[in-house]
Amino acid sequence: MDIRDKASTGMTGFDQAIDKLRLGDNIVWQVDSVSDYRKMVEPYVRQSKLDNRKLVYVRFGGHEPVLEADPAIAVYPVDAEKGFESFATAVHSLIEQEGRKAFYVFDCLTDLLQYWHSDLMIGNFFKVSCPFLYELDTIAYFAIVRNVHTYSTIASIRETTQLLLDLYRVGDNYYIHPLKVWNRYSPTMFFPHRIRGQEAECITASAESAELFSSIQRGGERLDYWDVLFHKAREELSQPPERQEAAKRMLMAMLIGHESRMFELCDRYFTLEDILAIASRGVGTGFIGGKSVGMLIARKILEREGGERFAPYMEPHDSYYLGADVYYTYIVQNGWWKLRTKQKTKEGYFRYAPELKEKLLCGKFPENIQEKFVQLLEYFGQSPIIVRSSSLLEDNFGNAFAGKYDSVFCANQGTPEERYEAFEQAIRTVYASTMNEDALQYRLNRGLFEQDEQMAILVQRVSGDHYNDLFFPHLAGVGNSTNLYVWDKSMDMDAGMLRLVFGLGTRAVDRTVGDYAKIVSLDNPQRKPLSLAEDYRKYSQHYVDVIALKQNTLSTKRLEDVLPYDLKVDKALFASPDYETALRLSELGYTGYKTPDILDFDSLLTGTGFPGLMKELLALLSGVYDYPVDIEFTANFTKDRRFKVNVLQCRPLQTRGLGKSVHIPELTDGDDSFFSSKGNFMGGNVRLPIDYVVYVHPQAYLDRSVQGKYEVARHIGYVNAILKHRYAMLIGPGRWGTTTPSLGVPVHFSELCHMSVIVETSSVEAGFMPELSYGSHFFQDLVESGIFYAALFDGQPDVAYDPQRVLRLDNALSELSPQSATLSDVIHIARTAGMELFSDIVTQKLLCR
Repeated sequence: MDIRDKASTGMTGFDQAIDKLRLGDNIVWQVDSVSDYRKMVEPYVRQSKLDNRKLVYVRFGGHEPVLEADPAIAVYPVDAEKGFESFATAVHSLIEQEGRKAFYVFDCLTDLLQYWHSDLMIGNFFKVSCPFLYELDTIAYFAIVRNVHTYSTIASIRETTQLLLDLYRVGDNYYIHPLKVWNRYSPTMFFPHRIRGQEAECITASAESAELFSSIQRGGERLDYWDVLFHKAREELSQPPERQEAAKRMLMAMLIGHESRMFELCDRYFTLEDILAIASRGVGTGFIGGKSVGMLIARKILEREGGERFAPYMEPHDSYYLGADVYYTYIVQNGWWKLRTKQKTKEGYFRYAPELKEKLLCGKFPENIQEKFVQLLEYFGQSPIIVRSSSLLEDNFGNAFAGKYDSVFCANQGTPEERYEAFEQAIRTVYASTMNEDALQYRLNRGLFEQDEQMAILVQRVSGDHYNDLFFPHLAGVGNSTNLYVWDKSMDMDAGMLRLVFGLGTRAVDRTVGDYAKIVSLDNPQRKPLSLAEDYRKYSQHYVDVIALKQNTLSTKRLEDVLPYDLKVDKALFASPDYETALRLSELGYTGYKTPDILDFDSLLTGTGFPGLMKELLALLSGVYDYPVDIEFTANFTKDRRFKVNVLQCRPLQTRGLGKSVHIPELTDGDDSFFSSKGNFMGGNVRLPIDYVVYVHPQAYLDRSVQGKYEVARHIGYVNAILKHRYAMLIGPGRWGTTTPSLGVPVHFSELCHMSVIVETSSVEAGFMPELSYGSHFFQDLVESGIFYAALFDGQPDVAYDPQRVLRLDNALSELSPQSATLSDVIHIARTAGMELFSDIVTQKLLCR
């Protein structure tokens, strides 16, 4: 080896013992104190300065500095309190910046425990940083305090580092005992060495070695620091309240996050015992994520504030929580951290996401985590479960991430091995969804690009029961404490609303093909939206999402195939005979048929206490949050019409609020309006200028092939980006954001997110129909982004619509988006300076002129 590839420890005798340091070496000292570590750092730094090495000190510990201020040493303070990902990324960046052959001193790694509370994550940090330092031919000094970390952490460090050295101080003497020295060997290298000045005396005599090691206290196997803290906190349960509160807040910082509005809410309602109960159902370390926190705090509020009003009606939960550190460990231990670091850059944000997503779908979990997964599945037995995303920013004030990450149902049938593999793959699927384009765009649009989005997971038992070979709840849906979609001026919007479906709630949160959830205004549950008055059967639910136990999968069944099952309750609660359809069939000459059913939930809404309970439940949660809330729930009924509600999720409903009442100008015969309507809009009271109208021709769109329809959607995305800072209205046939091109334009939300207004129009001839999907993920995106929504049912009373108002104006498509010029027959962009949109909630008037 070239002499230039070697460097000195600053101690001549020890250099001889280990044949010096080599470029690329990471050196880890196991010490009893930071002051002992400093004794080894000093000669190394002194010699490095004499050799004109580039010296870098990475400062993050709470201990006294390892190095004194020195103009010859570059000091990088790195904030470990921001979490593993932020810290590891910052260290990676500074290593990259300093480049090749820099010499490093790091603070004591054990100090990271006070910020991360996890031995596992210290091992993960070393595992991602050490290879990068080696790759750049650096030399780096690290330290860990002896008898603090778990054997598995030490094993992870030993496996990764080039040198692992025990440093002992006995009396006035220091002893170095090399445990690993990579890629070199001598007959005495792994004996202890007594350090005296520049000399290193090798202790080979058995008697002297035995005397030395017998005088050193050695600890046995230790729990992860995470578990140590929770064990200590449990002891505080017998202490005075102020001691318990201090312990509770410390544990909350580990499980829930740092000071925030949600943290304060949890602090008000959770006790130390509550937090310990949550931790007892945890897998791995780290935050449990926003979805888990939202569900837990909502249940606690109902328990504490609701008293006996809600207790008899609440279905218990027995969820498990996979900590966010499991996600990081999965990435690190599968060797993908470097790719993850590249993806986190501005240049690689979208570029490397597909590759990382593909890898996330096929990794291996650490053995200790696999064992926890087995225990979790043994607990649930063969009950169906759902594996849900619960990222750190999810379901929080300001950002809901509604529908951006995946949730996966596990039917949980088959052999233990089959059930385990399906569960693992469900977790991989949720992890991979962090790289979904919609999720990445959502983060980018909200300025969250550089924030850690730690992915924890919530594992819930699916609510419901067996019905023949199917499993599902009687009822599921979404509830909002404030009803922004009001279609009648007599409605009390503060009474809230529900979006109900029969079966699993997937059909309540997604825009489904040819199906409609039941919209219930809780001030008068029997009130029906005007837009549905003409054909209640057409705009009702026709399919049911269930778990098919024999097929071991999530499945969609026709309503008429499920209703005949023994539902263990009177099905009249949910469905009524559709006599109008029966009459029409009779008139057409059909005989021998059974009168079909229609899911109207009329009996449930008029003959049970369910709507009243939900109205009070939403009002209570909203009152405590001091903010409108959005919940997901299920309900199951008994033959005597009693029921249990399971609150699965609760989050702040992101909305701009009502604003002041808006005066709607009166139209005269000569006025040239674009459209006017009564009701069927969301977004509060507004008066908005409209600079551009982006109009999609219904017939021209319909005439295109399926591939051509998707092409239109992509070009709407280009236009959306171009009009980012303008007041633009997007108007087109059917449903924006549908996954079925025959029902509307299949844009991703990120392709219309910069619009000020979106309008869905009906076209009976072309078969396009808006869907008033209040409560869906699509709706959540609209209100979070402050986008005004309107549906125009052309031909209905109180609706006036004149597309020629904008079509008479020149088409600016080719000018604004030259690559879209070939679509000018489908997309028309009109400059509409002076156009304004007016809406008023109280009168339900909508006008654009």
